[in-house]
Amino acid sequence: MNRIASVKADVRVIIADDHVIFRDGLKQALASEENILLIGEAADGKELLRLVMENKPDVILTDIRMPVMDGISASKKILEISPDISIVGLSMFDDEGHIIDMLEAGARGYLLKNADKAEIIDAVNTVFQGEFYYCKHTSYTLAKMISTSKFNPHKRKEKIEFSERELEIIQLICEQLTNKEIAEKLYLSTRTVEGHRLKIQEKMQAKNTAGIVIMAFKLGIYHQD
Repeated sequence: MNRIASVKADVRVIIADDHVIFRDGLKQALASEENILLIGEAADGKELLRLVMENKPDVILTDIRMPVMDGISASKKILEISPDISIVGLSMFDDEGHIIDMLEAGARGYLLKNADKAEIIDAVNTVFQGEFYYCKHTSYTLAKMISTSKFNPHKRKEKIEFSERELEIIQLICEQLTNKEIAEKLYLSTRTVEGHRLKIQEKMQAKNTAGIVIMAFKLGIYHQD
């Protein structure tokens, strides 16, 4: 286990993956961010658990599939000890079943391993702020599976109200139309659609299109034929 110099930072991160090359890539992605401090790395879930006990991180980026102890089992144990830690699961491909298991184990988000640097940083900062992050490359099949799973980060007492225009736009977002295509279909400017989209994301507490689609399924707003 390597440690990066212990200077003060806003977000303390531990990474876990059994592939050294992938861990090196994650380290490079995180290294240039001044507000992120990498405090440890592990090759399996058992080592990850030990590191968490020694150095309580704010965020963990962990592979879902690992030897000795996988990311799902490790996450359950970690969150029993330190429920405030935010965990992001990493998957090599769109492995729907394991991603669902990871979220139900308590992870606050997931990324596919081909995510770029900007998305990795965005995911770390998002979960650190107490929000949930869904990979922007989430398939519609996975979105629907998440919406019907036991995973429910959006436990609200109040009902979310949407205008008729917002409901129209949500439907079209779920049908994978771009802002420009939505604007043309509804005879609106692209800027107007962008404004509605931001308002929708705010109401849903959604970070990206994947979050909108998952919440649309969850709230019963969109039903795929």
